[in-house]
Amino acid sequence: MAPVMFAALVFFLLLGYPVAFALAANGLFFAVVGIELGMFQENFLQALPERIYGTMNNDVLLAIPFFTFMGLVLERSGMAEDLLDTIGQLFGPIRGGLAYAVIFVGALLAATTGVVAASVISMGLISLPIMLRYGYDRRLATGVIAASGTLAQIIPPSLVLIVLADQLGRSVGDMYEGAFIPGLVLSSLYAGYVFLVTMVWPKRAPGLPPEAQTLRDADGQTRRFSLLVVTIIAFALAIAYMKFFTKVGAGADFVILTMSIAVAVSFVIALINKFLKLNLLSRMTEQVIFVMVPPLALIFLVLGTIFIGVATPTEGGAMGAAGAILLALGKKRMTFDLLRQATESTAKLSAFVLFILVGARVFSLTFYGVNGHVWVEHLLTSLPGGQAGFLIVVNVMVFLLAFFLDFFELAFIIVPLLGPAADKLGIDLIWFGVILGVNMQTSFMHPPFGFALFFLRSVAPKNPYRDKVTGKMMEPVTTGQIYWGAVPFVVIQCIMVALVVLFPQMVMHYKSSGVQLDQQQINKQLDSISIPGLGGSGGLPGLDLNAPPTLNLQ
Repeated sequence: MAPVMFAALVFFLLLGYPVAFALAANGLFFAVVGIELGMFQENFLQALPERIYGTMNNDVLLAIPFFTFMGLVLERSGMAEDLLDTIGQLFGPIRGGLAYAVIFVGALLAATTGVVAASVISMGLISLPIMLRYGYDRRLATGVIAASGTLAQIIPPSLVLIVLADQLGRSVGDMYEGAFIPGLVLSSLYAGYVFLVTMVWPKRAPGLPPEAQTLRDADGQTRRFSLLVVTIIAFALAIAYMKFFTKVGAGADFVILTMSIAVAVSFVIALINKFLKLNLLSRMTEQVIFVMVPPLALIFLVLGTIFIGVATPTEGGAMGAAGAILLALGKKRMTFDLLRQATESTAKLSAFVLFILVGARVFSLTFYGVNGHVWVEHLLTSLPGGQAGFLIVVNVMVFLLAFFLDFFELAFIIVPLLGPAADKLGIDLIWFGVILGVNMQTSFMHPPFGFALFFLRSVAPKNPYRDKVTGKMMEPVTTGQIYWGAVPFVVIQCIMVALVVLFPQMVMHYKSSGVQLDQQQINKQLDSISIPGLGGSGGLPGLDLNAPPTLNLQ
């Protein structure tokens, strides 16, 4: 009955029925059929209200509305616009500079917003017209923007990682820490692809012309060297402080605290230079520091407190939402209309996730009642090749399902079936969750349901238009160009899945920051415990604790 039930779910999803209702209807329908056929015990349905209440009472999932709200407020506060403009000026003169800026800002936005839609729409609106204006290849420009936006799915505080941790029964903090390095490596692979394109086809990603570089000093120089000097001084002071005044020597705590001190030092240097008019820093250096500090401070507030164990992900999300409001107020862009729009969008997404999760609970109750989990577990654990064979089959299956299902649907339907089999094979579930998270990124990037492509299509020019700066008539961006531009980045994401599988230490480093228990010491402690009056020299006479229990009915 379990294979028939799963096939029926796939059939209804392909017909286009809403996922939440397809899941719940399938669960209830096959429960009735199973009761009639004697294959399902009706007592299982008594647990349904408690399972649904348990979902609504889940504190971990409360982080989703917090991070969503934070991302939406930041998107509307203009932070992305300031970042793209400034970093574009910093990297602009080199070939592919705007593309590097988009990847860099995409990673920063991912670490502050965690919302793919916000990142893709912001960068599509701001950077795409500039890239087209200066002669970037349309496929490269659209591919870089869509791919950089999807970094919000793997770089913490990702909504996907929260859901995966919940479904796999693991800590969100561990999942965040495990995914951090793969997220940075993936960003580097994107930049490496841009570098390759600029080497082979230089005209596809030209540098900014001199007239477009506006962040210059009075004598026309940019003096980027002063930014390098400030960075070196800030990190040298931060490392010296950590070495001589703290006992933290390694791990996530050391990295986070060192970076936060370095950011604070560079900000203080820029403030002193500005208000005392020392003119030691160039205009570009000051602008870069003042624009970079707010998002970096927010990253430390959210991820830093989670990584070093000060706050839970839910508390970190709440602090992030409060920090986003303060940043918007500081930029004087916080209005009641902005707050209303962000709150409404957050409520819609939260309700969407909750309804899918409730439907998944109904489906899984019936599926487990007909021993579907046993069928799936036997199917997956009996695959040839052990762990390697299991990981290959699962990744291929998730990649193909991502053509038709988005990441929430994959996380709520597929992951609960895969988790127990992975655990039985001895696969670390944090590592497994990060592998799935990187793989699920492709669901945003390939047709026909690549949401990042849809988001970009909604803001890319559909008709010929006149450029505001140059006055030239510009050709529109076609849907085919957006789709073909995404293909190389989907390949890169698949390569990244293989790298995480082949080099698990990219993820497994999360264990080094956890509490390490010595099993031998624990056993010694347990052996030394004695309970007065039970066994031993001071125990009850005639009482043998090792003897099997007997039942006297006379």
